[in-house]
Amino acid sequence: MQADLVKVRSVANYQFGRGVGKILFPTGVTISYSRRTGRIRYVHLDQKRLATLRPTDGLFSLSLEGARRIAKMSRSAGCFVTVQDDVSEFIAGGSDVFAAHVTRAHDDIRAKDEVIVIDKSRHVLAVGRAILSGEEMTAFKRGVAVKVRRGAKAESYV
Repeated sequence: MQADLVKVRSVANYQFGRGVGKILFPTGVTISYSRRTGRIRYVHLDQKRLATLRPTDGLFSLSLEGARRIAKMSRSAGCFVTVQDDVSEFIAGGSDVFAAHVTRAHDDIRAKDEVIVIDKSRHVLAVGRAILSGEEMTAFKRGVAVKVRRGAKAESYV
């Protein structure tokens, strides 16, 4: 179990930035394994899923709970995309993020990276996969920048 905790923290540090592993996965997390392969599949804290380890690439898909932990405790993580406040409700409702609405994006973001979409007040709006790099998100004025996988519902955001 201890070796698996070190492993998931290392993957999180690689994927989201140095120090994020301990923030996202504190002592006391529960790690679930695939019944078929025996590999790490889910990481929970207090019965809330923080992340899923994707078998295809060995990286994490964040839950909203995991995204909130990172946003609350780490300003240096390289996975944040900030959007205009006037589109926050739509994105929290699950709409994709268009490049025209991005105000800031971390330079380390590459296409296909897992990202956290936030507003200017650092409220987590959604989690998803980057379609463009961080630099392209701020430079382009057309097209989808982030394919949203799960949005924080508009009711819970307001």
